[in-house]
Amino acid sequence: MAFLADSLARIKPSATIAVTNKARELKAAGRDVIGLGAGEPDFDTPENIKEAAIQAIREGKTKYTAVDGIPELKAAISAKFKRENNLTYAPNQITVGTGGKQVLYNALMATLNPGDEVIIPAPYWVSYPEIVALGGGTPVEIVGPQSQGFKIGPDALEAAITPKTKWLILNSPSNPTGAGYTRAELKALADVLLKHPQVWIMTDDMYEHLVFDGFEFATIAEVEPRLYDRTLTVNGVSKAYAMTGWRIGYAGGPVELIKAIGTIQSQSTSNPSSISQWAAVEALNGPQDYIPKNAEIFKKRRDLVVSMLNQANGIVCPNPEGAFYVFPSCAGTLGKTTAGGKLLKTDEDFVTALLEEEGVAVVQGSAFGLAPYFRISYATSTEALEEACTRIQRFCGNLR
Repeated sequence: MAFLADSLARIKPSATIAVTNKARELKAAGRDVIGLGAGEPDFDTPENIKEAAIQAIREGKTKYTAVDGIPELKAAISAKFKRENNLTYAPNQITVGTGGKQVLYNALMATLNPGDEVIIPAPYWVSYPEIVALGGGTPVEIVGPQSQGFKIGPDALEAAITPKTKWLILNSPSNPTGAGYTRAELKALADVLLKHPQVWIMTDDMYEHLVFDGFEFATIAEVEPRLYDRTLTVNGVSKAYAMTGWRIGYAGGPVELIKAIGTIQSQSTSNPSSISQWAAVEALNGPQDYIPKNAEIFKKRRDLVVSMLNQANGIVCPNPEGAFYVFPSCAGTLGKTTAGGKLLKTDEDFVTALLEEEGVAVVQGSAFGLAPYFRISYATSTEALEEACTRIQRFCGNLR
């Protein structure tokens, strides 16, 4: 009898974590490696947020808290939803978890039964289908092709919905593509969803504040209030506030679902770190002026990376609306042989050879549900990005 659970066979390890770990190992072995795999801002957490955490420690706010968040943080989240998204959530409609990933995980664990289907637009964040599968559900992937800006349309959504469909997961701006859905595009999807009352919507809005070129962020419960009662609006402090390691995510949704999420959390991790929660209160209630400044820095990096990648032989790099990723096609490199003698048959071959021969760590598009592409996170210094893109140009230029 196998010792490990059968459910483990349904999921794969995170490809983004795997490439980051491999880059770390090569660096530790003395290799000159530029890691562009992790989705993590290189900015430091702002001083006012760090000071709020230090103050919380000094004041002894180091005990267990309510399982799904302190009242002060729920109040700050409620105010944020009203201020920025025109959504009203009472404290009993808000849950706080150890990162956005835990909130998504808890919601799916609390709602999925065997055979339930979850529609996931591809390219997708690597964890969505794996969490669905772990929960006994069936991931249903719909590809948003590059020709449509990596976004799905209402016809594709309609065609994917069945009587077994329980959730649609919407991530805008997207990890891995940076694609953002406009209000009109969300409204078109909402019109389909209104016809199928059994389908709930989970929005992952983690990159809400990282948008460029005048793109206006919107979330679906704001665009179509009639979907409010079956939408879980998920967000967090990781990306906009450079607080990835603090591990605070949150969501607003119907009371019954929020209560169920709390039940799952009460029997797993219990409360998120008390110190991180107090830091998040300051993040949401304190000054917000540095967020657009950081977004402008990301925009300049995006422009640099898109320009340089489009000068590499065989690479085509679209210009994303937000987040801090680009998702270029490497189709033009396949069938060729690298300077090191490796034949490139797939995007995984491409990223493996790029790491081994040029010391640049990126993630293959197939891990996100669409090949042959690769994802670059440009949440690192301009100097590192310039050097990485120069190496990619050289790598592609040496293909034969």
